[in-house]
Amino acid sequence: MNNLMLDLETFGKKAGAAIVSIAAVQFDLATGKTGKTFYQNIDLQSCLNAGLKVSGDTVMWWMKQEEKARRKLTENTLDIQRALSAFNEFIDSIPIDEFAEYNDLGLKIWGNSARFDLGILEVAYTALKAEAPWKYYNERDVRTLVSFAPEIKQNMTFEGVPHDALADCYHQIKYCSAIYQKLFN
Repeated sequence: MNNLMLDLETFGKKAGAAIVSIAAVQFDLATGKTGKTFYQNIDLQSCLNAGLKVSGDTVMWWMKQEEKARRKLTENTLDIQRALSAFNEFIDSIPIDEFAEYNDLGLKIWGNSARFDLGILEVAYTALKAEAPWKYYNERDVRTLVSFAPEIKQNMTFEGVPHDALADCYHQIKYCSAIYQKLFN
């Protein structure tokens, strides 16, 4: 399982946005089987201290979301430095299939576009003078895959609380795997 689905909850939509939650789930794209998981809420003030920004529009959007999703963001928070360090440790703990290393691909990290999840997270690493723990050539885009069979995502039932980053990861894996199977079976 050399794929990792990433989902962030943020207080902005652009690079440099404050991150309030990071989730990631290891998975097999061909089967949808999942493995190790990561979930961490982040202290908002630590993001502001690191120079990350909050967007008023996004704060207003969050105020309209389910209380359960909003409340969860305040539980068990870590400062951004410690959260990214924990995320690095998580990525380092994922065994990579020997054939992936042979093909020089390693762990492929998926997000809803390089500009959102992956881009925002990479800017957070840069703000903390650290390097993102993935190779740029291993970035994968959920939105591009969805564009090949959008009806699959549209007809997929969401399980869990929307905008809970971990629930979002599982949902994205479900429809990405279904699309992959449609395209390659």
